[in-house]
Amino acid sequence: MNGSIHKMRNTFWLLIFLCQFNLTFGQNFSTQSRRAIKHFEEGTRNYNLKYLDKAKVSLKKAIKADVDFLEAYMLLADVLKLMDDAHEAQIVYQQVIQLNTGKYPEVYYFSGLLYFELSEYSKAIAQLQEFLHKDDGQTKYVQDAIFYLDCSAFAIEAIKNPVQFEPKNIGNSVNSVNDEFINAVRIDGLKLFFTGRQNNTGYKPGGDDFYFSTRTSETYPWQPSRKLGPPVNTPGNEGALTISPDGRYLLFAGCEWPQGYGSCDIYVSKLLDGKAEKPFNIGSVINSSAWESQPSLSSDGRTLYFSSTRSGGFGQSDIWKSYLREDGGWTAPENLGAIINTKGSEMSPFIHPDGQTLYFSSNRHVGIGGIDLFLSRLDSTGIWTEPVNLGYPLNTPGDEINIFVDVAGNKGYISADKLGGFGGYDIFEFEMPQQIRPMPVTFLKGVVVDAISKKPIESLFSLINLKTNNEIVRAFSDKATGEFLVCVPVNSEYALNVSKENYLFFSENIFLKGVKNNTNPHLINIALNPIVEGSTVVLRNIFFESGKFDLLKESLVELEKLVQFLTLNPGVSIEISGHTDNVGSEDYNIELSANRAKAVYEYLITKNIAPDRLKYKGYGFSVPISVNDTQQGRAQNRRTEIKIN
Repeated sequence: MNGSIHKMRNTFWLLIFLCQFNLTFGQNFSTQSRRAIKHFEEGTRNYNLKYLDKAKVSLKKAIKADVDFLEAYMLLADVLKLMDDAHEAQIVYQQVIQLNTGKYPEVYYFSGLLYFELSEYSKAIAQLQEFLHKDDGQTKYVQDAIFYLDCSAFAIEAIKNPVQFEPKNIGNSVNSVNDEFINAVRIDGLKLFFTGRQNNTGYKPGGDDFYFSTRTSETYPWQPSRKLGPPVNTPGNEGALTISPDGRYLLFAGCEWPQGYGSCDIYVSKLLDGKAEKPFNIGSVINSSAWESQPSLSSDGRTLYFSSTRSGGFGQSDIWKSYLREDGGWTAPENLGAIINTKGSEMSPFIHPDGQTLYFSSNRHVGIGGIDLFLSRLDSTGIWTEPVNLGYPLNTPGDEINIFVDVAGNKGYISADKLGGFGGYDIFEFEMPQQIRPMPVTFLKGVVVDAISKKPIESLFSLINLKTNNEIVRAFSDKATGEFLVCVPVNSEYALNVSKENYLFFSENIFLKGVKNNTNPHLINIALNPIVEGSTVVLRNIFFESGKFDLLKESLVELEKLVQFLTLNPGVSIEISGHTDNVGSEDYNIELSANRAKAVYEYLITKNIAPDRLKYKGYGFSVPISVNDTQQGRAQNRRTEIKIN
């Protein structure tokens, strides 16, 4: 198991290793024929050496020598399954059942599993029920039989009630005759990352590399893909790439790398002007001597989800999470628990930017067959809900490995080899069925520049929920380009603050209350003013009730940002100015605006800001920044500003 997402076959026969009868010489065979036993022993040796063709011949000779030789039938069925001849193996099992000796009730279990693999779910149910009826409850197959019985019943109902699923191949600019596996799509939908094997000029001969493709808008086709290139693509083995929601970091698995701690570790590479810098290992707190892979970062950049085979889990591989500390390190990983993880394999976690919806793959939650895709949501108490199968035909009897869902929650991306295309696994997009969509999320996109030089600058973005006072996003603009991407969940109101040392901070109000569906992205260009005398900034998140000057609690976020700014810049003095629209008399508005400015002044004093650094003044409607004949214009004119003195 490595970091790359490779084509996976249905391997549960190998996992349970069906022929577990300890068929060794001296066993109490169901035959007395020495010729039959001789051929059987010869078949067993070839089986153990993986000479399956020879084993098949020997076992058929054993059966010919004694048509009642149960052990030979059982081992022959195992050989046929490993040779991918499931139909022939099922015929052999039915022959054992027809002999009806009762010696091996397990044959009903094996037959039921094989019918399940063949998608003959009604027959699987019949055989598994027969096994549970005949078995004395002492064998280790009982729990598995119940599981596959549940899966068979689920599959029948899922096929009767399919989800809407109309996959569309994203085109030969990305897909080729070889395999392509979807990794990530940037939150603006204009850049796609995938793992592929598109030619023989890769950094590992015949191996997989990371690629990307871009487009100018969501209605335009993807452009011809390009390799991500070194230092992320290497002669070694890497895979399972994801991009942070702000578009500034790549996270992926590097396997058997010299500086690694285990078979596969998680690495990070910073993107500067779209180019990846040298990757670094995320550290020994996250990475262990086991397998860590398939990272997914929350929209605030502070919670990392990943798959691991580390000790302390529930099964073969589990999903874990870790939190980013203030010092830049990561907390000890936490297992997501028994609701998500099983005794099987849970992999490919994808936490949607809504922060509440987790998509993942599993071979042990009740499903249609092989590896299925599931989702779970965080409830109001912070507990993951029981995973929901994404349904048929999105899930099939084969393996569905991973899914990516866009920021709006409307569009999904998967890789599949059963939907037609250009060859191997291709990447498909599809409209997400309504019942498995995440919470709607929109995003902010723009550029930060110096207000005087107009040159791009790196700055810190903070998005805070005004109702809860929780910071939900912390991100940075690109140092080279000033570009930024910030996810914004809908149905709430936020304060956006942008700051950089030696600059006045920028304030904006993002109002999405009552918006429960996706909205158009917010495009905003920000010019930060250097801290010089006369420079001003509007405090967009200072709130008062109409006609009053008592600060509303939603103002605390902005007020604390102002306190922080003044604390970090002890030499700065400011004038706080209040402004109104033109509704009411001039004297009324002068007094109202002065009292509002005074309320901010008094709050700052309570936070130990020296009074001699502060002035306040009310300007009424004498300094408008917009027209007063529209509701929107009047709202812009009602404002609180600060000016550097």
